[in-house]
Amino acid sequence: MSINLEEWIPRTKLGQMVKEGKITRIEEIFENNLKIKEPEITAALLPNLKHEVITVNFVQRQTDAGEIGSFRVLVVVGDENGHLGMGLGKSRQMRIAINKAFNNALLNTVPILRGCGSWECSCTRPHSVPFKVTGKSGSVRITIYPAPRGLGLVAGETVKLVMSMAGIQDAWTRSRGETRTTVNLALATYNALKSTYKFNVLRG
Repeated sequence: MSINLEEWIPRTKLGQMVKEGKITRIEEIFENNLKIKEPEITAALLPNLKHEVITVNFVQRQTDAGEIGSFRVLVVVGDENGHLGMGLGKSRQMRIAINKAFNNALLNTVPILRGCGSWECSCTRPHSVPFKVTGKSGSVRITIYPAPRGLGLVAGETVKLVMSMAGIQDAWTRSRGETRTTVNLALATYNALKSTYKFNVLRG
């Protein structure tokens, strides 16, 4: 999946500023409390983004004409260097659902504050979270704790994938709720990591 920036005609003032090179970092958008409304904005500012499909579910709904099925897809994007996005997409065709989820993930991409908040390490490298953070989605609640360098990610596969896409290399995690629900577990992890930057802006 990719975004064609050569044919991109911005529809918003923010998009025009990015296209003209007046905004060169995605952090500038959040520092000015602006909202990303075009996926091309993220693609232009973060050209090294990677993406992974976390889960694909087939869902059905009952209508007067019978049951109608569609695919529900969750995609995560990240550059493994402090930026993370996540999006859901739904369509009767899987490829369209994936594209929708990818575009929504670009719209939801945010900066992630990294650091070394572990008293066991206290180095200056951005390998972990700078402090304890908690995220929630549905019944799932997850807490991410700073860990010393070299420990790795002490978490399940879904949580590991989301954190590694953000560039988090070492962390302890603790989760509760219906963690078998992959979508809520992934979204809870995203919400926890997203709060690192929000907290930093409020603190600053």
